[in-house]
Amino acid sequence: MQITRYESGSPLAPPCLRPCAELAGTPAISLIGDPALLDRKLIALFCSVQCPGDLIIKSYDLARALRAHPVTLIGGFQSPIEKEFLELLLRQPARQPESPPPSVIVCPARGLANMRIPRPWRDPLAAGRLLLLSTLPDSLRRPTAASASRRNTCVAALAHSILILHAAQGGKTEALCRKALAAAKSVYTLPSLHNAHLIALGAQPIAADDSSPL
Repeated sequence: MQITRYESGSPLAPPCLRPCAELAGTPAISLIGDPALLDRKLIALFCSVQCPGDLIIKSYDLARALRAHPVTLIGGFQSPIEKEFLELLLRQPARQPESPPPSVIVCPARGLANMRIPRPWRDPLAAGRLLLLSTLPDSLRRPTAASASRRNTCVAALAHSILILHAAQGGKTEALCRKALAAAKSVYTLPSLHNAHLIALGAQPIAADDSSPL
């Protein structure tokens, strides 16, 4: 797959990428896929690595609900539930949907050079439903805790709203929620006792079978 690179400050770069480049302190941003996806209303998706059982079920239900809508999600899709969510969104529907299927922007916590494109991603890439974006250098070939944190900051900056399936109390995803709310971004989460701390912070609960608030 061909990689498109925009140097930091380049007038050719999509306008929405400029603040992201400044936050990342990166010399370039790399893309694989259709950059037109960046012009859409982006919903950032986050979930802690450990996720309670009730929220796993609700996450699956929400992913299935979103498959019927032309939303565009952005995220690293690195934690187990994020990966499952991505797989459900990209899966080809059994019948032609009444509205266009969802699109996804995947932001790996590594550079895009020499990255193996998973087979389930290839058709969505060719169809313009999937875009890969990285603010990290090509020399970085494995995700690290630091690169994931840097990636998540850019994902939150690019998003119009943020969906947190679950955030462990006191963890990095909860801290990201606090920063997003302080920046006056709309933050949504799934209703559960395990997410009560997020709702107390100001995250808005949404039903797992109702994606309309997004």
